[in-house]
Amino acid sequence: MSIITISRSFCSKGSLVAERIAAAMGYDCISREILLEASEQFNVPEIKLARAIHDGPSVYDRFSHGKECYIAFIKAALLNRLKKGNVVYHGLAGHFFVQDIPHILKIRLLSDMQTRIADEMAREQVTEEIARKRIAKDDKERCNWSHHLYKIDTRDPELYDLSINLRHVSVEDCVTIIRNTADLAYFRESGETKNRLENLALAATVRASLVNRYYNAEVTTREGSVVIKLPDPVTKVDKTKEEIRALLTEIKGIKDIYMDIKSSSMPRTAMHK
Repeated sequence: MSIITISRSFCSKGSLVAERIAAAMGYDCISREILLEASEQFNVPEIKLARAIHDGPSVYDRFSHGKECYIAFIKAALLNRLKKGNVVYHGLAGHFFVQDIPHILKIRLLSDMQTRIADEMAREQVTEEIARKRIAKDDKERCNWSHHLYKIDTRDPELYDLSINLRHVSVEDCVTIIRNTADLAYFRESGETKNRLENLALAATVRASLVNRYYNAEVTTREGSVVIKLPDPVTKVDKTKEEIRALLTEIKGIKDIYMDIKSSSMPRTAMHK
C-alpha cells in the first residue's frame, strides 16, 4: 500500500494532479473529506475546522488555543484515514503530521506567479489585480499558519521527498514522475512503518479526545499502550485520572493506559513558610 501527500501553493494545480494520480493508481483521493470526518467525529462545525487549517492565527487564538484544538481533531481524522493506505491526500497540513513516517511520499508542487494569476483569473473571472491580491493573501496566511503552529516554513524543500515545478512540466508528466517515485522500494509500506503510523494515529486520537479538557496533555503510544503526561500539577490526581479514562472509553485499540500526573498539593511544612 502507498500513501502520497501533496502540498502546493494556492492555484498550483494540486487538486488536478492529485486526482489524476489517484485515478491512475486506483487510490482514494481525499482533501475536504477529512474536515467532514473530523466535524462529525468531534462535533465541530466544518467551517471552524476549515478556518483553523487555512487562516493565520488571530490574537484570540494565541490566548485561547482554539486553533490548536481544531488542528488536533483534523490530525486525528487524517491519520486514521491514512493508516488504511492507498490514498492521495492533497489538503493542507498533511505533510506536517507524517514527517517521521518514511514510507509516505511527500510532494511539493510549485508554479510561477504569472501562471497562478492567469489560472485564478480564468477560474473566478476576476481582474489581474484581484487575482494577484488573493494569491498573495493566501500565501501569507499559509506561511503564518505553519510558522505559528510548527515553527517551520511550508516552502522549505527539506520537508518533502520531491518538489516539482509545473512551470515547464505538464500535469501528465508530473503524474508520471510521482507514480514512478511511489513505486520505489523506500516508499513501500513495511511492518515497521505500518506500526509507526498506527501508533501515531492512536496518539492523535487520544490527544484529540483530551484536548478540550486537558490542552497540555502529552500522549505517546506503543502497540496499544497509551502513556499520558500532564506537565502541570493538578489538585486532585485520582479524580483527574478518572476523568481522563472516561474521555477515552470509546477509543478502539487502547490496551493499557498509564498516567504521569503530579499533585499540586503542597506539604504541610511548606505551606507554613
